[in-house]
Amino acid sequence: MLKKQVSHLKKVDLRNVWGHEASDFTQWLSQDENLNLLSDEVGISIKLVQTEANVGRYNVDILAEEENSGRKIIIENQLEDTNHDHLGKIITYASGYDAEVIIWIVKNYREEHQKAIDWLNEHTDEKICFYLIKLELWQIEDSNPAPKFDIIASPNEWAKAIKTSAIGGEHTETKVKQFEFWTNFKHYVSMKDNKMRLQTPRYQHWYDVSIGSSDAHIALTVNTIKDQAACEVYINKNKDLFKFLSEHKQDIEKDINEPAEWIDSNVASSIKIRKNFDDILNVPEDCSTWEWLYLKTKLFQSVFGKYLSEYKKNLK
Repeated sequence: MLKKQVSHLKKVDLRNVWGHEASDFTQWLSQDENLNLLSDEVGISIKLVQTEANVGRYNVDILAEEENSGRKIIIENQLEDTNHDHLGKIITYASGYDAEVIIWIVKNYREEHQKAIDWLNEHTDEKICFYLIKLELWQIEDSNPAPKFDIIASPNEWAKAIKTSAIGGEHTETKVKQFEFWTNFKHYVSMKDNKMRLQTPRYQHWYDVSIGSSDAHIALTVNTIKDQAACEVYINKNKDLFKFLSEHKQDIEKDINEPAEWIDSNVASSIKIRKNFDDILNVPEDCSTWEWLYLKTKLFQSVFGKYLSEYKKNLK
């Protein structure tokens, strides 16, 4: 006998939930919890800037930015089949805001538009990312409908970088290894923790992770000269926050179970811990470097997240 009754999934028409793209769907998607769903799918931490942002005679549905880097993101919604008009619009909006991430969310897509997005990804440099995403709604029996984002077209980060390197020689062997390191780190974390949201890896020695606040973020770094990994809370242009955390230094170091470096420079401030590893970019099978970075990231999110919440309460 079955231990539990098995139900059936039922597809729901998008227009049954969102009658109007601008006043219904865009407003729904612009809420933090729903942008987080999209963020999880594309691997980019999306922070809302404005809905219906002006670009000449037109308005882009959602103007956003990557939480840690500030990269501009535009999101165009189309609860219908893709068409040439909207393809032209996303390019216009991208140029108007100098956006590096362009997301086109649709009900259905035509093959020629998928090929157009693939072509744009193949013929732009690694900074520019086009996503074509099909949106569906599903429910179980009489449950509330649940959204499902299905990525139809997206950038091939590795292919873009190899092409850029071949043309301009921009990527050294070390940068390629850094990219491989962070790519494998992201995969390692995804197998252990499906709640930790990580961004798309890049060819650099650092990797930013959200801490749930625009006032600070976690920065992971690998130093190939010293064979050293580091985890830090990076605070940009907020001396009051650094002062607040400094006042709790003793408790914070007790919570993270080790002393930290408290660095207060002219523009940015940070609270950092480090650990040495042998041949840091060539991670052994025991994954000790990835494990350390993962555990410290999780610890910092918990500890500093608590103090950041307290800091925000004190501002009110």
